[in-house]
Amino acid sequence: MRAWRENLDIMTDSLKVALLGGGTVGSQVARLMTANAADLAARAGASLELVGVAVRDTSRSRDGIDDALLTDDPAALVARSDVDIVVEVMGGLKPTESLLLTAMAHGASVVSANKALIASRGPELHAAAEANGVDLYYEAAVAGAIPLLRPLRESLVGDRVRRVLGIVNGTTNYILTKMDEDGARYEDVLAEAQRLGYAEADPTADVEGHDAAAKAAILAGLAFHSSVSYDQVSCEGISRITPEDMAAAKASGFVVKLLAVAELADDEAGIVVRVHPAMVPRSHPLASVRDAYNAVFVEAAAAGQVMFYGRGAGGEPTASAVLGDLVAVARNRLAGRPGPGRSDYAGLPVLPLGMATTRYAVSLVVHDRPGALAAVAQVFADGGVSLQSVRQEGGLEEGAPDASLQVRTHVAAEADLQAVVQRLRTLEQVKEVAGVIRVEGGPDS
Repeated sequence: MRAWRENLDIMTDSLKVALLGGGTVGSQVARLMTANAADLAARAGASLELVGVAVRDTSRSRDGIDDALLTDDPAALVARSDVDIVVEVMGGLKPTESLLLTAMAHGASVVSANKALIASRGPELHAAAEANGVDLYYEAAVAGAIPLLRPLRESLVGDRVRRVLGIVNGTTNYILTKMDEDGARYEDVLAEAQRLGYAEADPTADVEGHDAAAKAAILAGLAFHSSVSYDQVSCEGISRITPEDMAAAKASGFVVKLLAVAELADDEAGIVVRVHPAMVPRSHPLASVRDAYNAVFVEAAAAGQVMFYGRGAGGEPTASAVLGDLVAVARNRLAGRPGPGRSDYAGLPVLPLGMATTRYAVSLVVHDRPGALAAVAQVFADGGVSLQSVRQEGGLEEGAPDASLQVRTHVAAEADLQAVVQRLRTLEQVKEVAGVIRVEGGPDS
């Protein structure tokens, strides 16, 4: 330990870092750069000097950031000729994209935590990085402190990933955990999550799955070496999940999670990328991921099943991932060459949701009369969807006019299942198709 600290005294190399954003994450990045300066220098091979922090309001002090570093002119900061690395944690698409393109045009490498930008403009940013011979790293964009993108890009590069299945949004996982454990309603848990700071005042991006969809696009692109954008991800949120859905799942040995799924199609001619609530067996590792934690389950041909787990959000966890990228980029800078860039050589198309295959749980309210169950089963059979189980839900009183059925299927194509659901809605014996939820993580899914 003492030897490398003494060696720092003779280091002459210094890399200058510009920081875009001084909020929750930005202030932690700046604080950790200062607090861990000696360790970071030893690991990177040069000292990392923070030379400017772009913020909206320079009159307000930020914890961990020297007021002298604050500027409200990000365009001038990224255009400085002496800046080696730009760290972007300001978020948004505009003017963020143009700022990063300017930085790369001036020869600076980029570290970003901006999932929305990478998911929507990744190919253009990668092209700019390649054209200018610089790095574009974004480990913090997907799962906070969890080291996930680099293993996909580097550790598993010699393998063939077949499927990525993950919980990548802490807000929705917290809400679903409380609904499962306490039997609470979605609206009540959301309000509690907002009071505790787990959910934003406007939670739409989280609860409707948009945040997870951006992350799914990034994961799919890296896992399958293809270009995947946010608007190619099928997206469904959790706002329609009811206590009855949770109770039915629990009674069958499942838990409901919002999952991001990216997988090769059966013929391996393309990939399907989707975000939606799903029932997961309680024996599956993802079922035990509680509260605001994230986890991603990767299935590869040679490595088998690998899971990454940890804190997926927050200032310090995200800053940890940012600093990991910062050190990696600094090493590349000192070596005189960029690290691994975009990897979209496979060029696999993103297929429509209808080509996805999984199992399903379909909740029905039927008129309780002879032949109702047979009629329902016949619709599934005519649609080519095989039934795994059918059970009556709830404690209906004798003579009640309606019965509640929970139908679970074997693996079927999404398009076939949706056609069956449409047919069920027109069946005279069916009063209501109360819900459809996918089933993931089982032995045949």
